[in-house]
Amino acid sequence: MQNRSRLLAACAATLLVTVFVSAAPTEAIKAESAKANAFFDRVFDEAVARSPMFEAQLGIKKDTDKWDDISDARALEDLVITVQNLAELKRSVDFEALDDQAKVSYRMFVNDAERSIEGWRWRFHNYPLNQMSGLHSEAPAFLINYHPIADAADARAYIARLRGMGPMFDQLIAGVKIRETKNIIPPRFVFPLVTDSVKEVISGQPFDGSAKKSALWEDFEGKVGALKDVDAATKAKLLADARAALLDAVKPAYERLLAVLAVQQKIATDDDGAWKFSEGDEFYAFALRGATTTRMTADQIHQLGLSEVARIHRDMQAIMTKVGFKGDLKAFFKFIKEDPQFYYPTTPEGKAAYLKRATQIIDDMRVRLDEFFITKPKAPLIVKQVEPFREQGAAGAFYEQPSADGSRPGTYYVNTVDMRGVPIFEMETLAHHEAIPGHHMQIAIAQELQGIPKFRMYGGNNAYVEGWALYCEYFPKEFGFYADSYMDFGRLNDELLRAVRLVVDTGIHSKHWTRDQVMQYFRDNTPNPERDIFTETNRYIVWPAQATSYKIGMLKIVELRELAKKQLGTAFDLRQYHDLVLKNGSVPLDILEENVRAWIAKKKG
Repeated sequence: MQNRSRLLAACAATLLVTVFVSAAPTEAIKAESAKANAFFDRVFDEAVARSPMFEAQLGIKKDTDKWDDISDARALEDLVITVQNLAELKRSVDFEALDDQAKVSYRMFVNDAERSIEGWRWRFHNYPLNQMSGLHSEAPAFLINYHPIADAADARAYIARLRGMGPMFDQLIAGVKIRETKNIIPPRFVFPLVTDSVKEVISGQPFDGSAKKSALWEDFEGKVGALKDVDAATKAKLLADARAALLDAVKPAYERLLAVLAVQQKIATDDDGAWKFSEGDEFYAFALRGATTTRMTADQIHQLGLSEVARIHRDMQAIMTKVGFKGDLKAFFKFIKEDPQFYYPTTPEGKAAYLKRATQIIDDMRVRLDEFFITKPKAPLIVKQVEPFREQGAAGAFYEQPSADGSRPGTYYVNTVDMRGVPIFEMETLAHHEAIPGHHMQIAIAQELQGIPKFRMYGGNNAYVEGWALYCEYFPKEFGFYADSYMDFGRLNDELLRAVRLVVDTGIHSKHWTRDQVMQYFRDNTPNPERDIFTETNRYIVWPAQATSYKIGMLKIVELRELAKKQLGTAFDLRQYHDLVLKNGSVPLDILEENVRAWIAKKKG
């Protein structure tokens, strides 16, 4: 553009010159943007190639006999690569010569790289073994969900991964012991939960003489048994080799984990917050920036949570009046919590009935999607129970994304270990959040986008991802969903949970609240059952800041929608707004706001 200005100032431009100089920058922008996008995709592909587990999640059939290297030495290699990539981008790509979409990618890449570099000092400020996540539960879940067996070679790769769990768990233990030297040890309550999860993996056949099969053995035996082009002798050999791997490699690996857990449990304390870490306040501020993609402080987030809790309580009182309940909100909470009409029984029949009804709720939304969306995902969606070996510590529901190649559907998981943890009145809002139009719409659409770099298709930040899902609980209310008042109460109850999270996450990690204080705040302000209170509280303690992202992201998406409605009036189109939000992938909230404001300006002309 500077060249064009100089030419126009130097002479009276002829039509030929004008056409020439206006076309040249366009071609230059295309070329520079293509160069940037090629860089982004090369870096992404190189990162994927360093992670056999990510390859499998993307449906890439490569390194199927390997696990990720989780050593600190590999982490240092990754840091060096990140520094080099960032330097290369800044050196080789001219930001000002990029098109708008490539500029967004550039800024996101730089932000992610700089955060990774800044986060190097905090790499041990976490708990690799906790009740919510960790390779003790994720490794078997990975094999069950991400390692298909289509032939004997796949089965042998599965067996190699079983044997590889030993070395990988040794790396895991090394990291746990490094944290121990830094006094980064989970609170005492975590250890029985993780210990039970570890023991569950190595219970049942072939680990003991019980009639029950272990989850890994049942999975491998079932997948090999289903092979059509493998003879009986080969199948028998594969089963024998897998059994040996389970007994000779997997069981000892888990026993080593149990030994470490037993030692650390004896020295663990009841201190729950990140403030107990060295430079804990600085770490928590860093974690909040990452979770919310904002500069909000812990105090600001805490106050926002308190105000949102009060507002939602008022809306709940209106529903309480509507259904004719006599008494105060706390009495209504007690009624909701205890009345059996709101829960399926924790029986095989009750669990099956829940899954059937959840599927119907999703189907009811699916038939109306054209009212709200232009773009819809191609990937299918299934509803599934959480596996027994991870149900004790898992959330009430969660979503796992489909594979990029379409071979694995998106999965809406429901934790049926205790049906009081998934009440009937929350079924509609939960399905909207985890499945359609929430996580499945957003994540599957992002993976299917064309013309943006892969890191934006498969990456993301919690404020956007969870903010979108919580927004998807909210907006259907405006279009006749939640017709049942108790289902509408369930919607508010889920929103209340996210507001409470702002209060208690900052309470734990910034204001030194105890675990008992958090649980009592839940009891005083929500109708959540005790198991839910227990699970949620424990989650916030081991995942500092993560839970703050939901409400902050949702409020921003609603705020920007209302801004667009006000600015555009009758020209506002909800379907176009949703398309704008979804078709750029998971962007930080500041970039989302820029995109929306630019869209408003363009539509206003």
